[in-house]
Amino acid sequence: MPQDEKLAFAARLKAALKRSAKGVATPTELAIQFSLRHPNEPITPQAAQKWLTGKARPRPDKMETLAEWLEVPAHWLSYGPPKPTRRKAATQARQTGKRGDAPLTLSAAEAKWVLRLRSLSAHQQDLLLELADQLALEREIARGEG
Repeated sequence: MPQDEKLAFAARLKAALKRSAKGVATPTELAIQFSLRHPNEPITPQAAQKWLTGKARPRPDKMETLAEWLEVPAHWLSYGPPKPTRRKAATQARQTGKRGDAPLTLSAAEAKWVLRLRSLSAHQQDLLLELADQLALEREIARGEG
């Protein structure tokens, strides 16, 4: 399996752990919490570390347990969001104003948001960025279910 697929899985796993209320912060905690839920053999903290660093991916039965536990679609956790079809891509481009790599022009509402964002403290900006990341992840996960 190519390394970039393992790294992409690791990024999705970290994002799913971050958005969950499970409070898993270390490979040891991941191994313990996962092993409590998985009906077959437990995993070691070393295996959890490999999952989190993109050195390995879990087998399908373990992927299912992870997805169920973290309340994300197994397909999304394994492969990421589905690739948009040409029709979906065209619709998304119309909705977002994106055309290839061309620079975007901000709408009046977007420009207003940018001005308000710039008036906030660095901490407040970080909070909003974190919220935007979480909302984008929720949307990405929802697309993976369709």
